[in-house]
Amino acid sequence: VQLQASGGGLVQAGGSLRLSCAASGRTFSIYAMGWFRQAPGRERESVATIGWSSGITSYADSVKGRFTISRDTPKNTVYLQMNSLKSEDTAIYFCASKRSNHRPYEYWGQGTLVTVSS
Repeated sequence: VQLQASGGGLVQAGGSLRLSCAASGRTFSIYAMGWFRQAPGRERESVATIGWSSGITSYADSVKGRFTISRDTPKNTVYLQMNSLKSEDTAIYFCASKRSNHRPYEYWGQGTLVTVSS
């Protein structure tokens, strides 16, 4: 599975951005997809995940109520709508996929930079 993330950019605090991640290749094997982020000097963290067939979502506490993950299965694309952005949301955002519930996220996109100015 190949993943191509896009949609990052510079936005003021309180603004919104939507990230997209297009999957190609063996997309029939996708069990779940997720968005992760890594800020300078910090470890990578999970932001939001979604079951590819179930549509069940989960969110980090820090983004609940502000971010929404969704997917368009015919387009093999997952989205992350980010509202009420804060300076602490500044990070490189990565999308990833995995083939089963028991596997780690094993396929990763190249990352897209989100910068929130205060």
